[in-house]
Amino acid sequence: MKVSGFTFIKDAIKYDYPIVEAINSILPLCDEFIVAVGKSSDDTLNVIKRIDTDKIRIIETIWDESCRQGGKVLALETDKAFAAISADSDWCFYIQGDEVVHEKYLDNIYNGMKLHKDDDNVDGLLFNYLHFYGSYDYVGSSSKWYQNEIRIIRNNRSIYSFRDAQGFRKGDNEKLRVKPIDAYMFHYGWVKPPEAMQNKQLNFHKYWHDDKWLDENIAKGAEFDYSAIDALKHFEGTHPQVMHDRIQTKNWKFDHDISLNSVSGKEKMKLFLKKYIGLDSSYKNYRIV
Repeated sequence: MKVSGFTFIKDAIKYDYPIVEAINSILPLCDEFIVAVGKSSDDTLNVIKRIDTDKIRIIETIWDESCRQGGKVLALETDKAFAAISADSDWCFYIQGDEVVHEKYLDNIYNGMKLHKDDDNVDGLLFNYLHFYGSYDYVGSSSKWYQNEIRIIRNNRSIYSFRDAQGFRKGDNEKLRVKPIDAYMFHYGWVKPPEAMQNKQLNFHKYWHDDKWLDENIAKGAEFDYSAIDALKHFEGTHPQVMHDRIQTKNWKFDHDISLNSVSGKEKMKLFLKKYIGLDSSYKNYRIV
């Protein structure tokens, strides 16, 4: 069984992306790893080059800055990395620059790939998600956070990155058929120093909206206001080992009183229906088989 990892990245230092940790977290499962490195205003390219492995193959890209609708440019960059994967790979393991896999799940992931390798009815494997917010001590608990997403796909060239690169589809806009696996993706996209988060918000949203929208909707200021959040819960587990050094150097403080969570009546009803009736109305860009 041959496994190829792939990702894309740009300005990782400027916007404080844990891209090295992301790559290293799944590297043990990969026979090769494709990184599409966009032309950056910082030293991102050399950061990737310094990762100590001969598995990595870098393709240098230029982002289409004219793509300012729906995050399409992120999907285009994902597809560039996917297209560079070796033809003889069985599975393609996608990870974004702010996602990390805990080492305790590596065996489960490997076994899932092995189990379904020859099942053509399975297009991909579905991960659970933990979305950290504000600091490494809190995770989002409302339904606005997506609970699952596809991160391993078959090496099938009819598959492509969908919309803003959160997930995948194939052929003529067909959802992928997936099997859930017992593994979590740790999403750290909302854990950055407040200054870096504010800069990221300004940059990130320009791939969805025009300058007028940015001016009207992105709060002004030098730091991001983390207090504007509906509901969080304390994270009780352990973080991936590759995140240890980054967590140790965290230099800002964020606290949230979970007793003051602001949850709407509609949100409470969604949580009730999911917990007691099993009715889940969340967005699902896949078909479980």
